[in-house]
Amino acid sequence: MSELNLRFYLDPQSGYPYIYNHRVTEEEVEEVLFRPGEDRNGCEGSRVALGTTSRGRYLRVIYVPDPVPGSIFIVTAYDLEGKPLAAYRRRLRRKR
Repeated sequence: MSELNLRFYLDPQSGYPYIYNHRVTEEEVEEVLFRPGEDRNGCEGSRVALGTTSRGRYLRVIYVPDPVPGSIFIVTAYDLEGKPLAAYRRRLRRKR
């Protein structure tokens, strides 16, 4: 997609990216980050990207911009469901 280096937080128990605990793939994270519906400030310097994957899955991706140019550290990503999903869809409708 682009020359952006994505680093993922690794689950200390498994050694795999933490996003796997939420059944999210690296490709899905990339899709949301490259075409977010929203990207806003999070807590303690983090950012929150909300968006849809090519398969129609709504995700929330929590990340921190790395000090290294062109690099992002992905903390976690998971499905957007329930009231947060409904609120996100309302905000998207208002934008259009």
